[in-house]
Amino acid sequence: MESNLQQTLAGRCFDGGVIFCCPPAWRKLLPPGVLGAERAEALAEQYWPLLVLTRRGCGELGDTAALCRVLLVPGDCTAPLERITAETVVTHGLSSRDSLTLSSLAEPVLCVQRQLPRPGGGVVEPQEFPLPELPAPAAELLPLLGLRLLQLPQTSAPFVW
Repeated sequence: MESNLQQTLAGRCFDGGVIFCCPPAWRKLLPPGVLGAERAEALAEQYWPLLVLTRRGCGELGDTAALCRVLLVPGDCTAPLERITAETVVTHGLSSRDSLTLSSLAEPVLCVQRQLPRPGGGVVEPQEFPLPELPAPAAELLPLLGLRLLQLPQTSAPFVW
């Protein structure tokens, strides 16, 4: 008998990746093909091109194993991540050590500190993105901003809500 998770995933394509412990308010902002997962078991169901951990997701990961091409994780995540196998780890946060950060909080500017691989191929070069009006504080939205930057086509505006 199929589990509820298998039934939920059956026939749906999440080739855009997954964000674990996605806040409900963000769901409508997810790019097409991205799963907002609430249960850690969903992470073990397939190889993800992009796996995004929110701060809450880091805390609720437990001993779940997952495979992904790119892992986007808070730079200050204290959860043990040894059960996640990723080709590349990209950190986000407010530290200068993070790959994805904000260079200004007053007028939010998303700063790409180093070249970042895109899950579907190609890279995002180091640069700054002035952000439009956001639905929440930029620091809280960093996982979602990173997901949109890495996932949406480079020809589209990743931060148009």
